[in-house]
Amino acid sequence: METKDVLAALAALAQESRLKAFRLLVQTGPDGLAASKIAEHLDTAPSSLSFHLKELAHAGLVTSRQDGRFVIYSANFDTMNGLLAFLTDNCCGGTSCTPASVAACVPQKTLA
Repeated sequence: METKDVLAALAALAQESRLKAFRLLVQTGPDGLAASKIAEHLDTAPSSLSFHLKELAHAGLVTSRQDGRFVIYSANFDTMNGLLAFLTDNCCGGTSCTPASVAACVPQKTLA
């Protein structure tokens, strides 16, 4: 994933309504949801939701398809996984990011 694409995705997700919509679509899976159902779940006005979904689509985070008179939105898992891969590329220089134990990370008080 290129830096400009990462920046677009992060900018799109850096807004509460868009983040909630994207997380809902991720939870829903590849089948997606109709825009009306997304608005219902998020208690958002359809006109406001339309704007947010358009921003997510421009960033490549969601796709849409027509199903009769409904527009179905789905998370774009390829873009999501690409974003995660970009963010975690060479994480911790190739070593484990998780401490061996929590106790090893917490300074111990010495008793006098």
